[in-house]
Amino acid sequence: MVSGFIAIIGRPNVGKSTFLNRVLGYKVSITTKKPQTTRDRILGIWDTHDAQVIFLDTPGVHLAGKALNKYMVQKAVATMGQADIVMLMVEEPDDTKETLSVIYDYLKEANKTTILVLNKTDLMDQGDVTIKIEELNKCYNFTSSFGISSVTGRGIDKLMDHIKTILPEGPKYFPEDMVTDMPVRFLCQEIIREKVFTLTRKEIPYAAAVVIEEFREGIPTFIRGVVHVEKSSQRAIIIGKNGSMLKEIGIQARVDIEELLGNKVFLELFVKVTKNWTKDPLKVKRMGYR
Repeated sequence: MVSGFIAIIGRPNVGKSTFLNRVLGYKVSITTKKPQTTRDRILGIWDTHDAQVIFLDTPGVHLAGKALNKYMVQKAVATMGQADIVMLMVEEPDDTKETLSVIYDYLKEANKTTILVLNKTDLMDQGDVTIKIEELNKCYNFTSSFGISSVTGRGIDKLMDHIKTILPEGPKYFPEDMVTDMPVRFLCQEIIREKVFTLTRKEIPYAAAVVIEEFREGIPTFIRGVVHVEKSSQRAIIIGKNGSMLKEIGIQARVDIEELLGNKVFLELFVKVTKNWTKDPLKVKRMGYR
């Protein structure tokens, strides 16, 4: 029996969360086409008769200026230190020796067994996959390298088989029927934020945080959530004409939350202006990013 923790790191929008959801066959980490969607460490558990692999999905590592962005990078770096193995996920053409240099520095400091995973290979010729992997292998001492597609599943079985061979012997840290350690309240909060990301434009998603202020179990389950933004103009966009945007966010979020909970949900959403919350460390903590 082998078990262990694997930190998935990389730059924003390389497909880390899509990979995790694909492996688990269950959505524990929200995904959008916009970078920096993941803001916290998300744990996902892959269980077989002879192995338990605990993946730690992390925010994308990027140059951070605002307090929120600094929190995200710090969370990713700290997660590397907690893991048995680090999986660096990259994509073509944006990931190069230069763009990955900061991550390489963090990897050297963490000094962990590190796997290179080139994602989105369904968009590449096989020859280009080989060339890209060879190019990045010259930049760091990876123990192994794989090309995969989180969307199609290509190469993932081979990667998982390899992971089982390098994990240490150990116990099952979590019950076999457990997929994540994230509270249901947090997952609901993330689903709402995902809909804000996918339905709004420009700077709105990055200025938005969702806080569940009330969660009452029952049939239906009652959930009251607040979408925090930084400006009145952003609040107006999220509410939309005659409340149309907020209504659509609520409709789409409710469908996903009902699927998650397995019962009817009454979802009530409000929008509040909390000025400059992404820049203020104390306000970032109040949004739940601790």
